[in-house]
Amino acid sequence: MTRLKVLLWVVGISQIVLGALTLFAPTFFFETMGLSAPPADNTYMLGMLGARFLAYGLGMFWLACQAVPDLFWIRNMILIQLIDLGAGAFYLATGVIGLSVAAFPMFNATVLAVLLYLWSNPDGQRTQAAHSGT
Repeated sequence: MTRLKVLLWVVGISQIVLGALTLFAPTFFFETMGLSAPPADNTYMLGMLGARFLAYGLGMFWLACQAVPDLFWIRNMILIQLIDLGAGAFYLATGVIGLSVAAFPMFNATVLAVLLYLWSNPDGQRTQAAHSGT
């Protein structure tokens, strides 16, 4: 198993955990992270967010099982991680959250984005032929 495929499993597991916590235990999850408990009516939106975490987690597992993982979906996950990083930086800079809340998720987003990028194209020679089957 390549290091990219191991990383895809790790990313998938993290998405499944985030999805389960967001969907089934949002108040516990938020309070454990050091955030304010969400109002009860906001848990509806969090449930929908949880569904997306779960779907992306399953997608990462599927990618890890492919002979050549699809770069489109890997790049989508990189984009998600970069948006997560940007959101964390914005809310940290504006004082909405403290460093104790933001540090781990921002570090995690940075590491995952960088490794997904580097390991999905380690030699710079990936061709479209590998994806098209030609």
